[in-house]
Parts: sequence; structure tokens; C-alpha cells
Amino acid sequence: MANSNLLRLFKGVGTWAIGGSLGGLVGSLTAVMLTQAIKQVLDFVSGLGTLWMLLLPLLGVTLAVLVLNGLGKGAPLQTLAPLQDENLDRPAKLSWYIFPHDVARADLTGDVVNTAGVEERFPWKRAPLRALAILSTVGLGVAMGTESPAAHIGVATGVWVGSRNPGLGWLVRPSAIGGGAAAVSALMGIPLVGSFFMFELGLRRKIPLTPERAAAMLAGGLMGWGVNIVFNLSLIRLVVPRVPPADLWNAVGAALFIGALAGVITSLSGEAIYWARGLQTRPAVRLLFGGLAMLVLALVIAQIASPAAAFGPGGAAIVWAETADPTPYHLLAVSLLRAAFTTAAVVAGGCGGVFVPFLAIGDLGGRVFADAFGVSSDLAGAAGAAAGIAGGYRLPLTAMAMVQGVGGPTGSTLTCLATVGVATFSGLIAARTADKLSDSLRAAIGKNPSSKD
Repeated sequence: MANSNLLRLFKGVGTWAIGGSLGGLVGSLTAVMLTQAIKQVLDFVSGLGTLWMLLLPLLGVTLAVLVLNGLGKGAPLQTLAPLQDENLDRPAKLSWYIFPHDVARADLTGDVVNTAGVEERFPWKRAPLRALAILSTVGLGVAMGTESPAAHIGVATGVWVGSRNPGLGWLVRPSAIGGGAAAVSALMGIPLVGSFFMFELGLRRKIPLTPERAAAMLAGGLMGWGVNIVFNLSLIRLVVPRVPPADLWNAVGAALFIGALAGVITSLSGEAIYWARGLQTRPAVRLLFGGLAMLVLALVIAQIASPAAAFGPGGAAIVWAETADPTPYHLLAVSLLRAAFTTAAVVAGGCGGVFVPFLAIGDLGGRVFADAFGVSSDLAGAAGAAAGIAGGYRLPLTAMAMVQGVGGPTGSTLTCLATVGVATFSGLIAARTADKLSDSLRAAIGKNPSSKD
């Protein structure tokens, strides 16, 4: 009997690993092609001059709104929390680990979370219109990112692969899981980042980690990493900490203060973005007010830093921080302004992710304390970036995998890992506090929180 159960387990794990590898290959290639197209458009637009860099993000959001609400008639819009309809199961109860309102904030992982455990229900037919909206939003320089869109496209492609033939029904779930993990790993160039990304999104629905699901996640992550290596991709710029802290006290101080600041900023940004997505307002009104806020914030960032620092997911802002030698006050201001910029883009109707923007916001916030604790700016930036993912996105394991994959001296790695822990805790407290305050305010004015976008 024991041998029979073991054989059944090995067979199941092998089957899911094959499905995860197939979905990972197709999903990662699809996500990479979309991301490469976005990068090419970004590179072209960034060379047009300051005026275009300020105005084209408005055009990008406008096109996304037209695609999602015009061509798609609103169907491709994602919900903040799962609705009780024929496409989704009833969600599990919330836990301390996840955001107060459950699913990931304004990004494209809503459907990934909602269909975790029942991936065959993923609405993959909506992916083409969403891809167009992603291309116009991120490609034309809106402060949103490509990581979550990659996971979304990867899962959609994996489900599509398994849905082409009724006889391949067994392939749908592992292919979807592998596709999502592979897409993220292909963009990051770190295999376990994609695997943990999908694992932690599944935790938002308390989906148990079975050996079969783990096999699909790992196979997908490895496949995406292999695609990155084979094609020598450099899609997302990650700062590598080269110089370790001078002593233990510097490392402890940097971890505490960087983790607290980056965790709180990104966590509160997530709360603001959640509120922005829940606005029950006509798309045209959202576009008008959100677009106006985007323009004002871009002008302010251009005055404080540079026009490029306001453009795109955040890579240019990090380059500005590395080359301009700004003061801590300027760094903090740009970090906060970019958080507001991403929120404004969500209000306007942009279609993209917040993973990469949180990396940039955390990176800039972390550099605020570089001189104060005698650590290098690259270490402060790397620690802040990891803190932004742990605190703002509530993905501590993914952040840890990113830290390990980025590498650097042992002292730098340990400092970044400690920062992730502090950011997770501080981000949780900030989110809970903001949530309770907002609930109290709603109760005071007699309004109920919205549940869909």
C-alpha cells in the first residue's frame, strides 16, 4: 500500500511538473514578447523630449480606458475582491497575512488570486484586450509596471494551452501555475521569485501547497529562468549591493529605518491605490481627474528631480538617484510623489502592475538613510526595494527570494533580509491602521466600502 501511494505521488508530481514546464515555456515567451514590446516603446518615447515625456502618459491611460471600456465594454476590468458569480468560487476567510481587503492591490493579479485552486476558470479570453491596455499604459510611460501583467499573461496563456484540447484537461491547472511563475522569473532572471510569487498569491485564498502544485511552481520558475538565460534578457533593472555595512550597528540601524520607512510608504500607497480602484465613478470622470493629477505630479517631479524620474515604472528615477547625488529630502519627496503618481494613474484607469513601482518607491526611500547609517547607496536602494515588495505588496517570501537571487556580499544580503522582516511588520501595522481609520470614517458618514471596480 505504501509503495502504491508513493508511486501515485511521484506520478502526480511528474505530471504537474510536465504541465508546469509546458505552460512555463509558452507563458514566459508570451510575457517576454509583450515586455520587450513595452521596452521598445518606452525607449522610443523617452528619446522624444521633455514635453512628450510629460504628455504621452496621459495618452497611454486614455487609450487603455478606451480599450477596456470601449472595445471590451468593461468586461476586461478586474475586480478588487471576488464577486459571487458563475466564474468564481466563494473566497476563504481572511487572515493576518493578507491585506485587509484581500486581493492584491491595483494590479493585474486579481483574477490570478480569485481563481487560485480553480485555474481552469481563469478568464483567459480577456487577456488580449488587457495586453493592449498594458502596452499603452506602461509603454507610453505611466508609472505602472510589468511584473503583475506578466504573471497575468503567463497564467492566461497556460490556461489557453490546456484548453485547446478537451483531452488535455489535466494540463490546465499545472500549465496555468507554471505559466505565471515562469513569466515572473523570466522578467526578473531569478527562478524562485516566480515560484514564490505564485505561491504567495495562492495563500491569499489559503490554497494548500500540495507536492503537485509545488512541482508546477518550481518547474515554471526554472523554465522562465532558463528562457531569461537563453535569450540573455535584461528586462527589469535590479540594484546589486556591492559594499557590505561597516559594522553590525550600521546594518541593524539601516534595516530598521529603511524597512520601516519603505514598508509604511508602500503599504499606505497600496491602501490609497485600493481606494482609487474602488471609486464608483464614470470612466470619463476618473480619466479627467486622474489625468490632471498625473500631469501635475509629473511637473512637480520634473522640477524636484528630472522629467525622466517621473517617466515609466521607476527605472529612470533610480538612475537619477544614482547619478545626481540628491539630498535625502529630495529622495524622500520623489519617493512619495511617485507613490502618488501611481495612485493617480490607477484613478485615471491605467492598466498595469505595482510590483515594479513599489521596487522603485522602496529603493528611493531606502537611499534616504544611506548617509545616516554609513551604508552604500546601492545597499540602501536594494534593501528599500525588497522592503517595498514585502511591505507594500505583502510578499515577504518573494522579496527574500529576490534578495538571494540578486546576490552581493553576505553582510549586504543579511541586511536586506532583515529589512524585509521589518518592512513586513511595519507595512502590516500601517495597512491595518489605515484600514481601521477608513472604516471609521465610512461609518461616520454612513457609506459602505465598495467591492468592485
